[in-house]
Amino acid sequence: MSPQETPAGGPAVAAVVVLAAGQGTRMRSSTPKVLHALGGRSMLGHVLAATAPLQAGVTVVVVGSGRDQVEAHLAEIAPGALPVVQEEQRGSGHAAAVALAAVPEVEGPVLLVNGDAPLLREETVGALVAEHTRAGHAFTVLTAAVDDPTGLGRIVRDASGAVTAIVEERDATPEQRAIREVNAGVYLGDAAALRSGLARIGSGNDQGELYVTDVLGLLVADGAPVGGVRAEDPDDVLGCNDRRELAARRRTLNDRVLDRLMREGVTVVDPQTTWVDVTVTVGNDAVLEPGTHLQGTTTVASGAVVGPDTTLLDCTVEAGAEVVRSHCLGAVIGPESTVGPFSYLRPGTRLARGSKVGAFVETKNVEVGEGSKVPHLSYVGDATIGRGSNVGAATVFVNYDGVAKHRTTIGDQVRIGSDTMLVAPVTVGDGAYTAAGSVITKDVPPGAMGVARAAQRNVGGWVRRRRPGSPAAEAAAAAERRADAPGDPGVHDDDEGQQSR
Repeated sequence: MSPQETPAGGPAVAAVVVLAAGQGTRMRSSTPKVLHALGGRSMLGHVLAATAPLQAGVTVVVVGSGRDQVEAHLAEIAPGALPVVQEEQRGSGHAAAVALAAVPEVEGPVLLVNGDAPLLREETVGALVAEHTRAGHAFTVLTAAVDDPTGLGRIVRDASGAVTAIVEERDATPEQRAIREVNAGVYLGDAAALRSGLARIGSGNDQGELYVTDVLGLLVADGAPVGGVRAEDPDDVLGCNDRRELAARRRTLNDRVLDRLMREGVTVVDPQTTWVDVTVTVGNDAVLEPGTHLQGTTTVASGAVVGPDTTLLDCTVEAGAEVVRSHCLGAVIGPESTVGPFSYLRPGTRLARGSKVGAFVETKNVEVGEGSKVPHLSYVGDATIGRGSNVGAATVFVNYDGVAKHRTTIGDQVRIGSDTMLVAPVTVGDGAYTAAGSVITKDVPPGAMGVARAAQRNVGGWVRRRRPGSPAAEAAAAAERRADAPGDPGVHDDDEGQQSR
């Protein structure tokens, strides 16, 4: 039987309830705690991803502090989830009761999980559901054994190993505080048993709050079957309450991602400086050099090389391509193409097979054809470049007239001279050239040379008259003396008496 199915073949849980109403004051942020991001998702997003495979009949997210922001985020990442408002934050028990009151029709197992557990994995949730179903428990708690249980609720067991209580640290005795098995904040309970227990819990504790954990004690007293499942990896249960913990969770999550990639055949040269979101896909035999950051929906194909010192957001890097010391957003980098160093590829950039965008080049909304090159020091915006063309250094595609953007079309086998300004809309036909330093404002027919520059004029003696006594004037005077000397004007004696040209 799959952990995600009941013996009858239906979903393993009737509902998932995510508790995400807390203020998160220790974050010291205007952003609600559950919306702080790591590894390409918000904390809330990670929790929802871990529970999504359960295919619950309904997912309820309890919101409170910053609820407008949380609800807007939910609409983006989980539009099917039901936000329920906890007007007054009176503890986890109160939040769970508010959630269940919003879905009175729900019967059967209900999963309760905190919204600030970004390391929770679907395998761990599945193991909890499978054991709960197998044992026929009324209530099952996920636990973990940790080296430092400070701040966490302790799991109290009897001599037989059965769970008898969960005690918050602030309410624990010295003996209970020494326990290293802790509450993970993930519970699975029958809806009827939960409703009954939540209606009976009290607030006689140090904080005057209603705790979900007290439901377990009530069910034990009722003689209901209660269980505890220990997570294989204690990191799964770690919450996140401040920026230091956020950084630590981010590192753990990234280590997990990189470990998986390396086991799948990806070379990660320096895991300490390589960061990959959980939403990224990397093929085997790809190489991630130090300082590589892969974010969003980025896909890196087999045999590609990324880095060092490269950031890719929502990009596609196809087989055999290389991206070096560059920043790319929403770009498609074709097979065997090269980017960098120090390139900036903006959204809409599409590089065909074997093309090149080189050093200090910025592109935006451009298609670069197969084998074409923009080697260095250029801006290419709103353009189509055909096959086998070359764009010389310091070329600017002048695409904006102050009101609207216009497009430039470069044909196949075109040679754009260095320092050319292409004032859009303009077309340079197949096989055409532009002369270096030209400002091209009219179409250049196929096979033609576009020249648009003023004739050169040399003003003789200008330096002697306008910069007398300067190093330039002295150098010019020396050159003039050499030119007036008898013999070959192209030959002179160097300091060691040797002749050179």
